[in-house]
Amino acid sequence: MIKEFNTQTEVSVGLEALWAALSKEFINIVPKVLPNVVKNVQLIEGDGGVGTILIFNFLADMSPSFQREKITEFDENSHEIGLQVTEGGYLNQGLSYYKTTFQLSSIGEQKTLVNIKISYDHESDIEERVKPTKTSESTIFYLRRLEKYLQLNGS
Repeated sequence: MIKEFNTQTEVSVGLEALWAALSKEFINIVPKVLPNVVKNVQLIEGDGGVGTILIFNFLADMSPSFQREKITEFDENSHEIGLQVTEGGYLNQGLSYYKTTFQLSSIGEQKTLVNIKISYDHESDIEERVKPTKTSESTIFYLRRLEKYLQLNGS
């Protein structure tokens, strides 16, 4: 049964700049924001909208070495994007389903509220090793790094 974990964080970057970084510029920005983790992101199929398939190639000493994700939600009006892991990554750690959805809302000129929903399922008692609170921490870590990157490089 698919479970959900919800959290949120505020990012000191304007809504449009953050949306562009999480959607349109995602492929180029991720390796710059996480240079010690992600070697590159490849667009395998699609145009960046629903159905697009991406492969995140991690550095050589990382295990697993890649993660394939599919964009399952993409709404420019509500600033919502959902990415489902379809191969590698968390699925190699015992989860049978893993999806992260970001929904952005402006809360000021240079402030954006990011609602994060993690949907997951597991094949066994793996939840002790791959807790949604732990994976949400890595998602928030990415958002903090992205925030700094955008602030330094003009958001």
